[in-house]
Formats: sequence, C-alpha cells, structure tokens
Amino acid sequence: MAVQTLDIEKLKFKTGNKYELLVILSKRARQIAAQEKLELDEKLQYFEGFEEEDEFSFNEEQENISKAFEKLPHATQRSIVEMQEDQIYYRHPEKED
Repeated sequence: MAVQTLDIEKLKFKTGNKYELLVILSKRARQIAAQEKLELDEKLQYFEGFEEEDEFSFNEEQENISKAFEKLPHATQRSIVEMQEDQIYYRHPEKED
C-alpha cells in the first residue's frame, strides 16, 4: 500500500488548531486499537481449554482470525478517515463549566 501524505492544514479547520487535531486523532487511534485488541482476545479465548487432539484444526482457525484482524486498516488511518467524515465527537471540558 502506498504512503499518502496528509494535509493537516485542511483538517485543522475542524478543530481550529493542528496540535489539538493531532491529539484527538491519536486518542481516537488508541481507542480503536484497544477495541480491536479486545475483540481479538474475545475470539481467541474461545479456543482455550480444548483437548490437544483437536489442536491442529484450532490452530488453523486461530490463524485465520488473526489474519483477518491484520488485514484491517491501521487504527491511525481509520481515525483520520473518521475525522475527515466528521464521525469523531470531541469536547472541551474546561469550556463546559
């Protein structure tokens, strides 16, 4: 996959500040990555505790699950797309008082 440059100047108008934009994007990327890890762990937990005679078929299924998660776009890339499509909600707690 080719590397694409990101025009931060265009995206900064969504927040007004490019540094704030980067903080929001990084926090969202961490949320996405943590959620993916939980989903992967849940799916792989199913295979724990089975007897060794079925181990080969289970290893193959576990490998397929892991490969499916590896094919997903990177969390950072997904957070950028979400910001471009106005799907990220963020707020300023200090301004709400």
